[in-house]
Amino acid sequence: MAAIDETAVRARIGAFRTAEGTGIPAGMVDSVATRDGLVQVALMVAKADAARQEPMRRALEADLAAMPGVRNATVMFTAPRAAAPQPQAQAQEPGTLLGQVGSIVAVASGKGGVGKSTVAVNLAVALARQGKRVGLLDADIYGPSLPRMLGTKGKPEMAGNKLVPIEAWGLKAISIGHVVEEETAMVWRGPMVLNALTQLMTQVAWPELDVMVLDLPPGTGDVQLTLAQRLKLAGAVIVSTPQDISLLDARRGISMFRQVRVPILGVVENMSFFCCPNCGTRTDIFGHGGAEAEAGRLGVPFLGAVPLLAPIRETSDAGTPIVASAPESEAGRAFAAVATAVAAGLDGAGPARGPRIVIE
Repeated sequence: MAAIDETAVRARIGAFRTAEGTGIPAGMVDSVATRDGLVQVALMVAKADAARQEPMRRALEADLAAMPGVRNATVMFTAPRAAAPQPQAQAQEPGTLLGQVGSIVAVASGKGGVGKSTVAVNLAVALARQGKRVGLLDADIYGPSLPRMLGTKGKPEMAGNKLVPIEAWGLKAISIGHVVEEETAMVWRGPMVLNALTQLMTQVAWPELDVMVLDLPPGTGDVQLTLAQRLKLAGAVIVSTPQDISLLDARRGISMFRQVRVPILGVVENMSFFCCPNCGTRTDIFGHGGAEAEAGRLGVPFLGAVPLLAPIRETSDAGTPIVASAPESEAGRAFAAVATAVAAGLDGAGPARGPRIVIE
């Protein structure tokens, strides 16, 4: 297979013509990324023009996908960059996005592999089962897993120039995985990721919601800081497994949210213990109780322990969250207890506090 590079893609874009014979100005191309036959292109389009330009976007995507050496091509719109603000105007009031949401809860972890997305999905479903209007936003742009875990396929519908959230298990949900192919690698630099995340917040027709659950990527990087700056987060739920290496990273996550003045709603100990389904013998594969002890040491609530059970994995892979498909199971009750503790924390938190971040 012939190699494909950015120069070749830009040349193809320059030669592209719509059915009406219109080309794409070079200044409209915001960024081009290529890797291992995967192509991602961002075009700068004003929000008011996005719907009108959608046929062009689809045509260009098909044209790039037909290039020799391209395995998959994705073309997305991004808003034109605003002029740089004057120094005295750099401070921005937080909470300018998703103002129709009562409480925004970030589900985070200091490291990957601790089951953060599984907790986020089941927490959201459990809150919806309590009668709340719940949204779920997959902010993990590089590793979107929400479509598979919810069992949703196909691209969202459009309402005007906005995407309509997918409805599943009582939730309104959206993920970058709903608009790109499942096996597409998001080979994007930081600015492209932040643009895509902003689009998931501003170019989706989110209704009024009681709670929105954000499934954050692991770590303490740009995405976490951007959300802390632009949203009034009611609090963060930190997911960890019991072993020391996971707890070390969980401490960093708690420290980050404290630095940006986001309340810690509590810590969840996932994969807390394992009971053999044949003999009933309990094994603490990753240790046990470490997250609860750490929560006590740091002075934050402990939200509950979720056992390591095969049905959690099986229902996640099948797109049937265990809180919905088996609510009376041990795992279903564990996630429901976590949701009850989170709801109690939100009820007692008062008005959401937006962080104040000053860069000197």
